[in-house]
Amino acid sequence: MYKVAIIDDEPLIVEGLSKTMTWEKWDCMVAGYAYDGKEGMELIRKERPDIIITDINMPKMDGLKMIAGLKSEFPDMQLIILTGYREFEYARRAIELGVLRFLLKPSKMNELEYIKENSAQRIRLTDVADSVYVSQWHLSKLLNKHTGKTFSDILNGVRMDKSKELLKDPSLRICDVAEMVGFQDLAHFSRVFKKMEGMSANEYRNTH
Repeated sequence: MYKVAIIDDEPLIVEGLSKTMTWEKWDCMVAGYAYDGKEGMELIRKERPDIIITDINMPKMDGLKMIAGLKSEFPDMQLIILTGYREFEYARRAIELGVLRFLLKPSKMNELEYIKENSAQRIRLTDVADSVYVSQWHLSKLLNKHTGKTFSDILNGVRMDKSKELLKDPSLRICDVAEMVGFQDLAHFSRVFKKMEGMSANEYRNTH
């Protein structure tokens, strides 16, 4: 069996890779995991894994420095970088260090449209983060970088778009629309609708 070490400061990434991959299918087993570069070096020296999967940006010591410090000691280990950083300089340095694969963490909004599909449910940022195996912090930063909005703003925006479509149906009461798009409280729905659309839901219905 080939031994795999997973090193990432995001517990969800570690858990996701450990539990969702069918390691035995490739004659592999997870020998251990660490949450920063220094822990990673200790783990590697202890377990002597065949394959290392590591992030770049981690506390105490980043992944590239960790790899550089171990390269001469373990020349045959297979190195895989899993990171949210897309800058070419990181990829160039990884290639110099003999990294086998440079994989990017989820960072495109179409990989997260989970929000649209589940907007009528009582979803939280942590639910979306869990679905793509990233931390809440990483996802929040990701959403803000690509949209300039918070998770709450994005979720409410999706719900408002759906509510405007539903309001075109005169057979639906406004309280029904509010519930259908994911609001448990009509007053909350009304406040959010007026704030985002500049008019009440009833006024929107009458003008459309």
